[in-house]
Amino acid sequence: MLYLYNIILYQPIYNGLVFFYNIIPWHDFGLSIIIITILLKVILYPFSVKALKSQKALQELEPKIKAIQQQYKDNKQEQAKATMELYKTEKVSPFSSCLPLLIQFPFLIALYQGMSKALASKGFEVLYPFVSNPGTIKVLAFGALDLSKPNIILAVLAGLSQFFQTKMLPVKTPAAAGSGAKDESQMAMINKQMQYMMPLMTVFIGMSMPAGLTMYWFFMTLLTIGQQVLVIKKFPVKK
Repeated sequence: MLYLYNIILYQPIYNGLVFFYNIIPWHDFGLSIIIITILLKVILYPFSVKALKSQKALQELEPKIKAIQQQYKDNKQEQAKATMELYKTEKVSPFSSCLPLLIQFPFLIALYQGMSKALASKGFEVLYPFVSNPGTIKVLAFGALDLSKPNIILAVLAGLSQFFQTKMLPVKTPAAAGSGAKDESQMAMINKQMQYMMPLMTVFIGMSMPAGLTMYWFFMTLLTIGQQVLVIKKFPVKK
């Protein structure tokens, strides 16, 4: 498994970082990270679009889910069964929106390892024959940003961008009666807390990670926001 991870993820990403660092006229490693971020977003694009469509489909199913909750408000087992049957009939998975994040984690780990090695000017033994060994990689991006050390400003920008991303597709909570209303109220509260907790966690984690990885997360989120805008315009939620 580790061998496949190195061959499929780590080595291509590491070689990509060094390759673009070599060909960029100013040998700016920050620009190399941005280029790799765009390429990774293109690779993950189909999964991201599928997740966004699934979120929108779940929004469109809310009236039917509300009806199920009212019909089986005193029978949680039948309510869950009818809800899952609805998902199956409409061909919507309530878990598909988590797929891009799960798929992105191995890429994030590989990028972190590749970036750490490259910024330490190590790991050149895995370079492909057509990628030149630069000898030493400069840690400064844009002439001022040290990519090897944490950067508070980048961490805050990453957290803010994630907050705006989560706010773009809010999950509406239908007002159901009885015990269903309590469940919906609790879910709404959890969703609200997650909208604020996840960006805050991103800021705290980003403050302890190398700025290069925080830069990747920030630009990846910006690209995701742009992608969400396009998908929302192309596939508006049906009223």
